[in-house]
Amino acid sequence: MQGYESPLRPVLIKGEKTYKDVTRDILRPILGKPSWLWYLGLTASSLALLWGLYAIGRTIFFGIGEWGINRTVGWGWAIINFVWWIGIGHAGTLISAILLLFRQKWRTAVNRSAEAMTIFAVMCAGLFPLLHVGRHFVVYFIYPYPNSRGPLWVNYNSPLFWDVTAITTYFLVSLLFWYIGLIPDLAIIRDYTKSAIKRKIYGALSLGWLGSLKQWQRWETISLHLAGLATPLVLSVHSIVSFDFATSVIPGWHTTIFPPYFVAGAVFSGFGMVLTLLLIARKAMKLEDYITVDHIEYMNKILLATGSIVGTAYLTELFIAWYSGNIYEQYAFWNRAFGPYWWAYWIMMACNVIFPQTFWIRKFRRNLWWTFIVSILVNIGMWFERFVIVVTSLHRDYLPSSWSMYFASWVEVSIYIGTIGLFFTLFFLFIRFFPVIAISEIKHILLSEMALLKRKKSSSVVETEN
Repeated sequence: MQGYESPLRPVLIKGEKTYKDVTRDILRPILGKPSWLWYLGLTASSLALLWGLYAIGRTIFFGIGEWGINRTVGWGWAIINFVWWIGIGHAGTLISAILLLFRQKWRTAVNRSAEAMTIFAVMCAGLFPLLHVGRHFVVYFIYPYPNSRGPLWVNYNSPLFWDVTAITTYFLVSLLFWYIGLIPDLAIIRDYTKSAIKRKIYGALSLGWLGSLKQWQRWETISLHLAGLATPLVLSVHSIVSFDFATSVIPGWHTTIFPPYFVAGAVFSGFGMVLTLLLIARKAMKLEDYITVDHIEYMNKILLATGSIVGTAYLTELFIAWYSGNIYEQYAFWNRAFGPYWWAYWIMMACNVIFPQTFWIRKFRRNLWWTFIVSILVNIGMWFERFVIVVTSLHRDYLPSSWSMYFASWVEVSIYIGTIGLFFTLFFLFIRFFPVIAISEIKHILLSEMALLKRKKSSSVVETEN
């Protein structure tokens, strides 16, 4: 009787790398001089950021009347972009925390850039509520602290207050998790750099790391504790963001499916952005041996799973609207698909439901160009999802006399462009001064990868002899 063995998993590090090879390859962009492409990208993103700052200045000086919002559509691009950026920030914590707790080794090549992306995306998201309040000089009222304002206090029943609480907590935990993971790598840069100034800076940032056994034990302990703390945040933050809509009585919003639907959509869009950035960094920084096609395939599988959940949520919304018998709910979804903004709805459906389904085929999952295209389409589709949820549910009120069309002003568009500029400016600076891949974690799995490579070679020799 012929025996069967489970297939060996793919090797996560290509080539027979040594510890020195890993350090040299990953630190090459940091210790060397940046290419002209890096300067070009940083210049373009900085110009977009400056243009966005000008639009923000106009908003603060003249008020949100500079935007295209009206009495019917009181939430415009600000809330759309807020939810979009928060969604993008979800994948970093998912990769870092949940996959760490499940001991998934393939996360080591992608977690560092995903964690950084989370921090930058949350910074971009937090900008929009601050602008949308209108009276920016009293924005500190949203924080609960002892004050002398008498009965004036935050409204604990408001989901907007819980937005502030959840997002602030999420940002602080993500920042701490990212920084703790960086400490061993910062010490490596400190030891390898030849610049005295950089040695002092990285030495201060590495907090005196020497790599002793006690330090490694404490580092692993705090990493696991932070992962356990961050895991519930993945589920809670975007659930709370969904309460902004779900606790209302607006047709198309008032539904219990929003919390899990928003969480799945956030992970979906976040992985799309991670893939976009990783594919660019992989080619530009010559990291093909560490960010392999197998890594891309694993992420495409998650993209397929979360995209299928999002597609199921879309169909569930349509079914519940029909099954409820509520004419206002039914009209809200009919208006989405066939009303004045029908084009946004069908762009959403195509980008979020149809294109990701191609990843059922292995050939497409491992095709880097197709993955890059789909990752961009996913983020376009998720932006239109937020546009459809916000605008199409508001622009047709119960009274036809209150019906209105919403068109974003150039100021709103400019602020959005400015946040994209902020995101990429921070990301370009990140890849210049910090390692994109976690050196210490790659070295941690290097021995097992070398053993796996030897097993693959020996098994191929046996098959050849047979």
